[in-house]
Order: sequence, then structure tokens, then C-alpha cells
Amino acid sequence: MKRRFFINPEQIPEQIKESKIIIAEPDANHMKNVLRLKQQDFVILFDGKGKEFDAVIDKFIPEGVQVSILGKINSSKESRAQITIAQGFLKEKKMDVLIRQLTELGINKWIPFFAERSIAKPDKKRLASRTQRWEKIAQESLKQCRRSCVPEICPSLSYENMLAYSENCDLKLVFWEQTPENQQANQESIFKIPAAQNHKNIFAVIGPEGGLSTKEIELAENKGFTTASLGPRTLKAETASIAATTLLQHFFGDLK
Repeated sequence: MKRRFFINPEQIPEQIKESKIIIAEPDANHMKNVLRLKQQDFVILFDGKGKEFDAVIDKFIPEGVQVSILGKINSSKESRAQITIAQGFLKEKKMDVLIRQLTELGINKWIPFFAERSIAKPDKKRLASRTQRWEKIAQESLKQCRRSCVPEICPSLSYENMLAYSENCDLKLVFWEQTPENQQANQESIFKIPAAQNHKNIFAVIGPEGGLSTKEIELAENKGFTTASLGPRTLKAETASIAATTLLQHFFGDLK
């Protein structure tokens, strides 16, 4: 299996075939000293924007690894469903693990937000570094799952500003863990939603560890969201995100 490496889209020349590109650190070191790749070994390059290329290693130089692009690859690993996951901020490193898993499941956009019951609330400086870390994690995940597009990682938002991002979506869901006897009349099981129509641009909201408040649910419903259930059991927030994304890909995407 050919190894995959990220390249900046700005590195791609207009004339692709036989053009030379330098892969810099840390990937260069990984190629040479960890994977033990050699001259004339074939690799795949991807730019995170949907383009992939066959390439061959020319030589190892002080600046990195020089490769020659052989041609463009037609990738078919992206889902037909455009899924945005808005995740209530979780504590510790749960968000790091979650962005890796959701990238593998094929989401297109990730929006972290602060809810009333969010426990973790990093300051602006730490939020900036966390966003950069999530971008790096998503990029690294593409190498493993063989996708060609990096999910867009949005800045951390307030609950109200997060809801505003859903304006152009044709299906807007907010998942709520309330027990059936306490559910509102318009709450739907996610298993009933696909019968309506074939949605393509989907926005799903999952709360933090303590869940979303009744007030937050009302705000979402006023913005056109449908309150949805993931079943009779109360799931951890990170489990709910994985379950919701998997089901959305199954009903509307490419997990059939």
C-alpha cells in the first residue's frame, strides 16, 4: 500500500506531471527514518482540498524529500452528505480523540461551542492552540482513513453563534438525551427522519457532558432545528457524537 503525505495546496504547480515538490519536516524524517522509504518508492500526495497525486521519491536532500508528481488521482473517499458536527465543549482531551474519529467517519465541518453546562472553558490563547492542534489531528487522520479533504475546523463559538452557522443547511438536528416521558411533542427518533427526503447538507448539535438545557433546546427549535433522540439509553457526549455521525452517514451518506 502506498504511503500518503500532505502537501500545501500552494506547492502544486500549474503543470502537474513530472513537476518536483519538496516534502519538508516532520514528514521527511518520518519517510526516511521511520518508514524507511527509498529512492524510486511510490507515494501518494494529498492537499486536503480534494486533490490527490501519484508521486515517486527522487532523492533525500537537506531541505527534505524531493518527489516527482506522476499524475492526478480521482478520489472517491468523500461522502455525498455534507455533515457539520457542532460539539459542546468537553473536558480534558476528549475533543482531540473525537475530532480524529469524526474525521474518519467523513464529517465536513467541526464547530466546538460553549454550552450552559460546559465544564471546560479554556481562555482565548489556549483556544487558539487547541484549534491548531485539532487541524493537525484532522490532517493526520486523513493519512489513515485515505480521505482527500480535511474537515473545516471552526473557531470555538457561543451557543447562539453556533446556531447561526446552520442557516443554509437542509436538515438541522439537535440531539437531546431526555427520557421519553419528558420529551417534547416534536421530538423525533433519528430513525424516522430519513423517510422525509434525501438531505445533503446536514447540521447536527451534540451537547457537553451535562447535556443541553431546556432553554438551549428551545433556542434551537426557534432556529428551525428538530430535536432528535439516539434511543432510550443516555450516552456519553463523545459516544453520542460518534453514534449520530454514523447514523447520518448511513441514512444520507456512504455507510450503507
